[in-house]
Amino acid sequence: MIDPSILRTEPDRLRESQRRRGESVAVVDELVAADQAKRVAQQSFDEVRNQQKLLGKKIGPLQHALKGSDDDARRGVQAELDELMAQANALSEELKAANAAATAAGEVLDALWLQVSNLVNLESPVGGEADFAVIEEVGTPRNFAAEGFAPRDHLELGELLGAIDMERGAKVSGSRFYYLTGPGALLEIALLNLAMQHATSHGLTPMITPSLVLPSAMEGTGFLGQAAENVYRIESDDMYLIGTSEVALAGYHADEIIDAGSLPLRYAGWSTCYRREAGSYGKDTRGIIRVHQFDKVEMFVFCAPEDAEAEHARLLAWEREFVDALEIPYRVIDVATGDLGSSAARKFDMEAWIPTQGTYREITSTSNTTEFQARRLRIRMRDARGTRPLATLNGTLCAMPRIIVALLENHQQADGSVRIPPALRPFLGGRDALEPAT
Repeated sequence: MIDPSILRTEPDRLRESQRRRGESVAVVDELVAADQAKRVAQQSFDEVRNQQKLLGKKIGPLQHALKGSDDDARRGVQAELDELMAQANALSEELKAANAAATAAGEVLDALWLQVSNLVNLESPVGGEADFAVIEEVGTPRNFAAEGFAPRDHLELGELLGAIDMERGAKVSGSRFYYLTGPGALLEIALLNLAMQHATSHGLTPMITPSLVLPSAMEGTGFLGQAAENVYRIESDDMYLIGTSEVALAGYHADEIIDAGSLPLRYAGWSTCYRREAGSYGKDTRGIIRVHQFDKVEMFVFCAPEDAEAEHARLLAWEREFVDALEIPYRVIDVATGDLGSSAARKFDMEAWIPTQGTYREITSTSNTTEFQARRLRIRMRDARGTRPLATLNGTLCAMPRIIVALLENHQQADGSVRIPPALRPFLGGRDALEPAT
């Protein structure tokens, strides 16, 4: 969530952020009213509780006085005590009602906060999915016509190589599932090893995370709002399958206070990820670009808020180094405000050139979520300024299927073989190419 003081002192910042996202501006007005109602209700509760405490200070001495008084004095004390006890009983009922009102007002306020996305960075381009800004294009797409052959798409190549089996994936699990077989499985394992080597060389701590998480972790990272339709829920256990290890990594330090001297904390989490791909009917039905289950290496950072933008640039640089090593042409884009996830203040995507589609497709992203997730997950830091929320950031290092798509299509040869870039060869037994299955 967002710092409540911004709602009270600068509500127009929230309204402008919501407008840039294309989300409800009216909810900010509802928040202002709900916040005021919560404070009034809480003040009423505090006033009644204070009255109760003051009354208790009067009752105690009278109860003590009863023990040492003669009969006449005791009757006077008892009468006064009875009157005060009657007031105390009335205050007790009043306190229960005030507490119930404050609790109800707090629940309304909390529910409204869940409808408000993070404050966008004002440098992000405004608009929808197509309104991104291109930061840089790197590498030159191959001219297959000049090389004398038409490129095959990744699925045709995967079948030639004995690397991808969609038919049996659908037979066993349904549409958008697949098997990586033989060289395909080895290629993913090689990518995992290269990604983890790359991450650890930059000081990230490798992690293998849970794939099932509690609702608190999913909600705390912002995946039960606009993204809820793409989340798999295990109803019998009230748990969720993660769509990214970002969720498990963010929740790793939930309810903790981290000493500033240990920041930044940087992790590289490997997990299997699950996405329902709701709303994508008819999109990318061929091959492994858009699937329900895939493996991914995700970077995650906890840092001081004032260091978040520098960390964001660092994550992007590490992603670029990784894709550069794979020799894949790509571009970097600044994602438009209407296409940001609810927790992201700013996001950069890297998109690989896919020859058979004649366009760039997303392969990595990195988001600065500022204090938004940390506030929801109650993660704080302690430094000379006191105890305060920290910032979190995430960045995809290697989403396996899409990287495999880009590798196969960009490094294919006329005979159906696929050249292996040098950075990957040590993890594939030194082989320099994947050859068609015989």
